[in-house]
Amino acid sequence: MLKEKLTAKLDYEELSNCMRCGFCQPACPTFRETGYEAASPRGRIALMKAVADGIMEPDQDFVDQMNLCLGCRACEPVCPAGVHYGQLIEQARDAIEDYVKHPWWVRVIRKLAFEHLLPHQRRLYWLGRLLGIYQRTGLQQAIRKAGLLRILPQQLQEMESIMPEAANRGLAEELGTIVPARGERKLRVGMFRGCIMDVLFQGTNVNTVRLLADAGCEVVIPPEQACCGALHAHSGEREQARALAKRNMAAFKEAGVDIIVSNAGGCGALLQEYDHLLKGDSEWEEEAAWFSQRVRDISEVLVDLVKTSQWQPLAKRISYQSSCHLRNGMKVTRHPAQLLQNIPGATFVPLFEADRCCGSAGIYNLVQPEMSSSILVEKMEHVAATQADILVTSNPGCLLQMKAGIRRAGLSDRMEAVHLVDLLARVSEPKR
Repeated sequence: MLKEKLTAKLDYEELSNCMRCGFCQPACPTFRETGYEAASPRGRIALMKAVADGIMEPDQDFVDQMNLCLGCRACEPVCPAGVHYGQLIEQARDAIEDYVKHPWWVRVIRKLAFEHLLPHQRRLYWLGRLLGIYQRTGLQQAIRKAGLLRILPQQLQEMESIMPEAANRGLAEELGTIVPARGERKLRVGMFRGCIMDVLFQGTNVNTVRLLADAGCEVVIPPEQACCGALHAHSGEREQARALAKRNMAAFKEAGVDIIVSNAGGCGALLQEYDHLLKGDSEWEEEAAWFSQRVRDISEVLVDLVKTSQWQPLAKRISYQSSCHLRNGMKVTRHPAQLLQNIPGATFVPLFEADRCCGSAGIYNLVQPEMSSSILVEKMEHVAATQADILVTSNPGCLLQMKAGIRRAGLSDRMEAVHLVDLLARVSEPKR
């Protein structure tokens, strides 16, 4: 039964840390949208604890509230008790997935994505080749003109319209597994390439390596690395996430790197919490601690090493939408804005509530499209008010959501959404 599975997997001590103060409510997007106590972190923790205490039986409403959560973890920085809410919601979803029987088509999609695609980078490259054929042979334009995309849900139609050009080979194949530092070597850095990141955002990965090399880092790209496991962990597939974590820890430990760099907030947050993910696994606890202590976001590294005096001027208005997991998970807050503010000639325009989720949240915009769209509408009102030329973010999911929002808000003719790394690549020294 679901009750037994929840009781077994929930961290009761963590549940008991919640003081019910309500400080989390103003920070929670779903509570702000609905006003329902059950749609707040405090409310969800109360539901979990009621199940663990035997006060209530988990029903469909319970499951729906757990799934309605974005997992943005905006509640964690404002919690005076330091409750690790993100860990609790992952534990709850893990128990739910062990119990709930999805329709056959949902089971097929989940099995295909979580077991047969995301853990296998070469299969993702083949998918990238197929997408490349679709995008570059005229087939995409033909299908659009024929109106065949209308059979897709609105959210998928929108995603198709902003999909980046897919790569047909990986970062290591493009650059090699070791890229030497330019000038004196300061660090030996392990580059975490990601799974989807290395197919749909390979240009960002290439720019990340170039910026690191220019800053004096020898960059190692271990070919044995795998998907970080974040989508698995957030979707109740924690055992698969643990298996992927072990592959990554082994790959980077073998590479002998000083630090491990991520350019995606969603990936970086889970990478940094492998020690929690592997907690209780005596064989891997030491390795997990070694790994987690070395994970850094690209902005943290560049702030310390890059010479901004050598950047080219950019006379643009720039604003920044924070990545939830970068801010709330990795606790990286000042570094991206600091880099943007150092661009010569640029005007940095703060975005009101830049720390509020944009509604992307991994695959949330696909599985909870109504709530995601509602959150995005308010976000784009604040974005439009900046009158920025460039909207910057640090996570691929956020970037696609911002692109969709700009398109939906009719701002495409005067604003573009760009990953932080790609903008810094524009203003850094020309390629040699």
